[in-house]
Amino acid sequence: MLINEHLNNWKTDGLNQNIQKRNKMKNRINELKEELNRWTVSNAEELEALRIKYLSKKGQISELFNDFRNVANEEKREVGQLLNELKNAAQVKLNELKESFGNTGAETQKNDLTRSAEPLKLGTRHPLSLTKNEIINIFSRIGFGIAEGPEIEDDWHVFGALNFPPEHPARDMQDTFFIEQNPDVILRTHTSSVQSRVMAHQKPPIRLLFPGRVYRNEAISYRAHCFFHQVEGLYIDKDVSFADLKQALMYFAKEMFGENTQIRLRPSYFPFTEPSAEMDISCNICGGKGCPFCKHTGWVEILGCGMVDPNVLENCGIDSKIYSGYAFGMGVERITNLKYQVKDLRMFSENDVRFLQQFESAY
Repeated sequence: MLINEHLNNWKTDGLNQNIQKRNKMKNRINELKEELNRWTVSNAEELEALRIKYLSKKGQISELFNDFRNVANEEKREVGQLLNELKNAAQVKLNELKESFGNTGAETQKNDLTRSAEPLKLGTRHPLSLTKNEIINIFSRIGFGIAEGPEIEDDWHVFGALNFPPEHPARDMQDTFFIEQNPDVILRTHTSSVQSRVMAHQKPPIRLLFPGRVYRNEAISYRAHCFFHQVEGLYIDKDVSFADLKQALMYFAKEMFGENTQIRLRPSYFPFTEPSAEMDISCNICGGKGCPFCKHTGWVEILGCGMVDPNVLENCGIDSKIYSGYAFGMGVERITNLKYQVKDLRMFSENDVRFLQQFESAY
């Protein structure tokens, strides 16, 4: 009897202890749920502190899982379900706070006008590119398109088709870079080679610009270089006259250098045009009064031009009795010198950042 009575008391005490442990754990779970509902943070540090306090390995919710092993087997299902719900709810709440805090931080950063702006280092267009693009834009307003061709050319397209005689000095090695001989393959000395290609494959009317890099065997100095850039123009159609050429060049000069710019045309000679002329503009530095830049003449040369020679038209398969045209060509470096008053051609190809940074506001 005494043994049975002791056994019953022991069972009762064990049952009461299990019930107490279960109730204690349930109460603790409910307390943590109430704390969870009151979670608020104002910065990332507070958010991390909450995570460590509740969800880290030594956090309060993790401690409950450690105590879970002491729960009676018949109580584990119920208590385990409550623990999982608590942990999931805490993780969801933490994510919500993190998301809302992140959005608030982004909005604050976006709208904070008191912050100093971060300097963004911007690149600039090269002054030659600026000038070339401006030339192209001006002539595009009066109907000129663009054509480009190879820089390595044969003798026919550079010289033969353009009416250069065999003894012309431009064909000599002291003026031209030869890659091969017999047959001659050279670096083009002007973009007129593209003109001869276009005229041979395209029927008039033709109204095109030919921008590109050209090469000549010259000593490098402040006023000359072995490579430079040209923009040439060609207009071929019926009844094209020298007056059309003059009007086009007058329009270009006023658009490029200002409304008060004056031009003058001086007779000259080019193998591929007849009659030929060189065009000067009134010095945009002294206004035509005379200064060291214009050598006190009041005028500055900027380009060569003329009516396309009938022999050139015939060489390219165009009937010179029906069609006529004009051509002009200018050095981009020369125009850039005048526009930005750069006195040394070598500065365009030295990639000196101090020089290039001066053109940040030009584009």
